[in-house]
Parts: sequence; C-alpha cells; structure tokens
Amino acid sequence: MYDQQQPFKNSVQRVIPLVSEKDMHPLYIRFRYHSDENFPKVMAGEWTLEYMRTHRISQSLIDLGYPTISEEKGLYFQQVYEEELANICLHQEVKKTLDFLKEKNIPMGIITNGPTDHQTKKLAQLQLANWIPSHCMIVSQATGFQKPDKEIFQLAEKNFNMSASETLYVGDNYDNDVLGAKGANWHTLWFNHRKRTVGDKTACDVEIEEFNQLLPKIKELINESHSVDCN
Repeated sequence: MYDQQQPFKNSVQRVIPLVSEKDMHPLYIRFRYHSDENFPKVMAGEWTLEYMRTHRISQSLIDLGYPTISEEKGLYFQQVYEEELANICLHQEVKKTLDFLKEKNIPMGIITNGPTDHQTKKLAQLQLANWIPSHCMIVSQATGFQKPDKEIFQLAEKNFNMSASETLYVGDNYDNDVLGAKGANWHTLWFNHRKRTVGDKTACDVEIEEFNQLLPKIKELINESHSVDCN
C-alpha cells in the first residue's frame, strides 16, 4: 500500500550509515525475514517486543557481514524507524484502486501481521478508514493468530461477512499472503514487486509486478466475474 522500503532506508541511513546502497535492498529483505520469523515468539510470550525489534536489525546486519550493533543502537534504530513510518502515505495507484472498489460498493478488509499498537498507527497514518470500516481491519497480535495461519483468514471471513469462494486476497508476501489465503480457500493476487522467484506458484491465481498494474487487473477480474455470473 506504500513504499515499505523507503522508511527503512531512511532509518538505516540516519542510524547505520556504513551500510552501502547496494546492500540496502538485501538488508531490508533480511529485516522482513527476521520480523516474520520471530514475531510468533513475541505472541507466545517467549520474547519481548523490544528484544525482537533489536534482534531483527542486528541479525540482519550480521547476515550481510556487517558488525553487530549494541542493544542501545538497536532501540534507537527502532525509534527512528517509527518516526519515518509516521510519514508514510498511500501509494497513488492503491488509492485509485480503493476509490474504484468503494464506488462499486465492493466490500474490503485488511489483515496485517504485527503488534496491535504499531500496526494500528500505520493504518491510521494511511487513512484507510476512508475506504474500510474499522471492524474490517484485523491486526494479528489482537487475534492470537498471524498470517499464514489459516485461522486468521477464517476469522476475517467471519468478521468481514465474506465468502471464501468470492474473496480475493492481495498481498506482496508469497508465504504469508498467498499461501496463507489459498490455505483458507481464498482467491489470491500476488503483488510481486520485488520480482521474487518461487518454485511452485500454484497458490497464486494472479501475479502483477508494478503498482500501475493493480487497478487494470482488478477491473479485469471484476469484469470476468460478472461475465461468469451472467452465463
């Protein structure tokens, strides 16, 4: 929904300037990996949220051969990262798509992994309540489940009053979003803007790589759906 790498890149440049430009994207990928991999430990009470946040940036740097950073610097990085996230805005192509879906009275919802307070702030910063009612926004920590758990999609299906066979999930994470949604028998659209290669794409019904492909593809799918309904 927004350029996720820019707040991260800005934070790294401010706090850990020794990271080279060519390593910025690989570092972000490792950061996302360690976040997804270790947040379940927070939900289970094994790790504190603060420890997980310092670990994910420290371990990501180590993965790329950079020196480890202190816990104090890790916490400072998180502080700066949150400051940068406070400035995020919805991508224009996403806004166009949300406007179109709202105009067509097509119900929408959101499932997002992460801490309740942190993710709720991001949803508010993106002003998503202009298109999606608050009861149709699910944050994983508040549920006890997280993507790709089938249960969180089933909970969303119930809360959003949607039918799995008529629901399309759009996400950029193949493992969490595409495999998770398909495991709950939803239709899936993979926004593969990082051009990741996976061995088996059978869980992916539709794939796009650019923001400007989103609205045309959504329109195409809606037209196809109406065509099927009329036959």
